[in-house]
Amino acid sequence: MDATYTLLKELTEAFGPPGHEGEIAGLMRKELKGLGEISQDGLGSIICKKRGTADEPRVMVAGHMDEVGFMVKGITPEGFIKFLPMGGWWGHVLLAQKVRIRTKKGDVIGVVGSKPPHELQDEERRKVMDLKDMFIDVGATTYFDVRKKLGISPGDPIIPDAPFTTMGNERLYLAKAIDNRVGCAMVVDTLRKLKASTHPNTFYGVASTMEEVGLRGAATSVASVKPHVAIAVDVGIAHDTPGSLGDGDEKLGAGVGILVYDASMIPNRRLRDLAVDVCEKNKITYHLGTVERGGTDAGRFHIYDTGVPSLVIFIATRYIHSHSTIMDRKDYDNAVKLLVELTRRLDKKTVATL
Repeated sequence: MDATYTLLKELTEAFGPPGHEGEIAGLMRKELKGLGEISQDGLGSIICKKRGTADEPRVMVAGHMDEVGFMVKGITPEGFIKFLPMGGWWGHVLLAQKVRIRTKKGDVIGVVGSKPPHELQDEERRKVMDLKDMFIDVGATTYFDVRKKLGISPGDPIIPDAPFTTMGNERLYLAKAIDNRVGCAMVVDTLRKLKASTHPNTFYGVASTMEEVGLRGAATSVASVKPHVAIAVDVGIAHDTPGSLGDGDEKLGAGVGILVYDASMIPNRRLRDLAVDVCEKNKITYHLGTVERGGTDAGRFHIYDTGVPSLVIFIATRYIHSHSTIMDRKDYDNAVKLLVELTRRLDKKTVATL
């Protein structure tokens, strides 16, 4: 175990669905202490400013703090919890999974209820259950009043309950919230490495809020920084499992990913090519990737004011937006190396050519 392992474990196990990122913000403040000037915007995004040898250009690298989660919608008379999604969920990944509800009295563990297969009708077996038809069981019984005993109420946030785990292949980590605590960790590790070197710009490491519900913290944090270059660091979708529909190079162990297209942004081509050049000159393993549905915070960054040259740097992961995502540590290390070397190349003259 090293500092990065500890950082990833701490961040992924912490509580932080959209609009409830306070715990993650506290961890980011702790990890960023001494690495730059720390501030916070009105929506809660953390911004760490590290001055280089020049005030400009302003280079922004951002990962979002929030994870996909849920919110309590109501409680049935019998004490079962009805809930709303915060972020994109597919019903198949939820049944019989443990969750954690944060209440005014503390955290409560529950499980998403499911029928035993013995009682499923044929038509039920063939369809995906809608989230609106699901419920969370927190131990409701006729003699236990959930509202009074546990203090659960509408509006309480909910996250998956899953520990950070090293797999048998020790390069692979399994955890919830890798989307996108991995981006937050990249921001910290990039600043740690920049502390020991020079860079011809002012670097802003950002941990944004509410990406999973519409890139909201991206809009406020980019307005706070007013960057000349903006890079979102996030996860991508690995196409290396049975039945995968992807035909790209995204897979575990493929190195850092450089996005060439997603549904929210076509990246700045010169910035993209510069990132490729940095990888090739520094022998950083990389691949190019696409996401045909979905986007990242860069979807807001690149249209700020009169436009900002923007890019997405990512690592391929399996099973995002579920309780259990898998990442490859070597890909992460390659991503941090690219971010550091790319920052060193972004001087005023180079940025003017973008």
